[in-house]
Amino acid sequence: MHIDGQCHCGFVTYEAEIDPEEVSICYCTDCQQLTGSAFRVTASTPHPSFRLTGGEPKLYIKTADNGRKRLQFFCPECGSPIYTTGEGDDAEEIGIRVGTSNQRRELTPRSQIWCSSALPWINIGKLPGNAED
Repeated sequence: MHIDGQCHCGFVTYEAEIDPEEVSICYCTDCQQLTGSAFRVTASTPHPSFRLTGGEPKLYIKTADNGRKRLQFFCPECGSPIYTTGEGDDAEEIGIRVGTSNQRRELTPRSQIWCSSALPWINIGKLPGNAED
């Protein structure tokens, strides 16, 4: 599926080819803090299937307790999170923030991860492929 999108102010724009079955919800505490919300919804795609078409995003590198790095890209003007990737083998995949996609209404999450970190008022429903943790 072809998608395109942008940050809130329109400075950073992109397009990508994604598999709509690869949309997930993450409840981890990093995603909670990085979004200022209770969870994050991400559409995954191979790195070659993603292309920036507008302004350059700013980079923040989050280093996990295990030393792995997650590269968080966001708009330098409005602060909207746009996408994430990793280093080495983890760089082969891009995680696009679904809220930035113009096709977001068509991107239904198919799995959920880090459910044990979900805030207590979240009612986690069953989705195909739910990860147990």
